[in-house]
Amino acid sequence: MMQSIDLLKGEKVDSSLSPHPLSFMRLQAVCIFLIVWGIIVWWLVSFSQFQKPLTSNPWLPIIIWGIVLLLAGVIIALVSIKWSVFFLYLAVFISAVAIILWQNLLPSSALFIPFYSAAASIVGFLCVEVYRRSHHYYITNQRLLFSGGIFTKRTRAIRYEKITEFNSEQGILGQIFGFGTIIPVSESGLGLGSDKTFAAGGVGGGSRLKLFGFAGGGKDVNIPRTRSFYELFGVYPFKEILKVVNEHHQGTDITPYQKEQVEFQRQQVDIQKQMRDLLKKQAPGHSKNAAKDETGEEPEEEPEAQTVKTHRLKPKVVQPEGEPEGEAFGKEQVDIQQQMKELLKKQRSIKAAAAQDEDASEDEEKDETEGEAKKNPSA
Repeated sequence: MMQSIDLLKGEKVDSSLSPHPLSFMRLQAVCIFLIVWGIIVWWLVSFSQFQKPLTSNPWLPIIIWGIVLLLAGVIIALVSIKWSVFFLYLAVFISAVAIILWQNLLPSSALFIPFYSAAASIVGFLCVEVYRRSHHYYITNQRLLFSGGIFTKRTRAIRYEKITEFNSEQGILGQIFGFGTIIPVSESGLGLGSDKTFAAGGVGGGSRLKLFGFAGGGKDVNIPRTRSFYELFGVYPFKEILKVVNEHHQGTDITPYQKEQVEFQRQQVDIQKQMRDLLKKQAPGHSKNAAKDETGEEPEEEPEAQTVKTHRLKPKVVQPEGEPEGEAFGKEQVDIQQQMKELLKKQRSIKAAAAQDEDASEDEEKDETEGEAKKNPSA
């Protein structure tokens, strides 16, 4: 169920999304490996040709099961640059040993391993599904909103004008089932990361036997990488969603600030037109020039008697009694200038508010970037 969000003025939600059920297959594969390896150990102890040597010591199957599990965790950690899987397998192994000692299940350890592996995997599948359902993404006409997390809710909102580019990724399953990941990279660099990993190990046994080794690697180039609740992770349908966010990013829907600027420009044009018309009225010979512009010819001169007659018939309502010459135009000009001043004052206040919002947004993105760097140190 999608949670409610607070929308801005003039903002509308185009799409509400969550990750595809198969998008967290990497975490689900960790659970699948635990089940498969537990079944393999049970088969080796019960039916294979290694049955006798493996059953000679009841601790031997548990030790082999645990060593392979931890080695798999190390390999996954080096490949995925995440040590959480290794510590997860370590916790599973320690818990299994504790249950065996607590319930005195050592004689039946060969049967305990597959059942315990299956139970731990089922719990793992449920945790992955709850984690997947905690992710919510919203695509609006003004920004992208992300949220996720089980115990700690993390949210992110980014405006389209702050995004420099979109990076997309589709794995094999994503290409088959039509889902993929879209990472918005902001101007501050949020959405980029670097791969670095390191591992070391050593064995010592007396004055002669010493063994120490290193394994590690690093990439100094920035790559699109962020947490699943700071990106459109595993969204479906991938191509349609990518097209929508690109259209918004290209400016098909202008922001409210831009709409206000367009409205200000229109009002300024109207005021300038009124001022221009007023100046034409004030200019001498305006009627004569207007007649020339309409006909393209000079108006014919009328006899003096006719001119006097026309002058006498001219209405006097244009200029009320008691007002000096040009005061009617002066009042209209003052009104227009006052409108222009108020418009410019309002425009400056909105620009200042927009600048404050932009600074606050940049500070927020900077804090998020620093937080990501602290949470993902080079291992």
